Amino acid sequence: MGWQKTFSLSQRSKGCHLVTDEVYPHITPGIKDVKVGMLFLFIQHTSAALTINENCDRDVRKDMDMALDNIVPESLNWMHTDEGPDDSVSHTKTSLIGATISIPITDGRLNLGTWQGIYLTEFRHAAHCRRIVATVLS
Repeated sequence: MGWQKTFSLSQRSKGCHLVTDEVYPHITPGIKDVKVGMLFLFIQHTSAALTINENCDRDVRKDMDMALDNIVPESLNWMHTDEGPDDSVSHTKTSLIGATISIPITDGRLNLGTWQGIYLTEFRHAAHCRRIVATVLS
């Protein structure tokens, strides 16, 4: 059995943003009756990504952003800069982090670990509204 919904997250600028609480209301109708299944979240953009990481200490988000900036610095001689100097660097970071995450569903709830949360990693400096496709398979 399957269920699918496309929704948008609030506008956010560059950084790693914990969005678990914002995602839940959108997916609850699709997971509430699922005994055992999987949730797939796919971001329909090439300059932002989704990941799962620690949901408690805000410093983790700052550290992730700092580490990604060091791994893929904006200061490289990027050729694709049609939308600004953060254009190609954002695409590269998106490829490293990924467009899709999968989370087990157990008894109508996401089966995340105690300290796990859903993150939007936004790589553009300007705030953007990001579309997510949620798919539930059970």
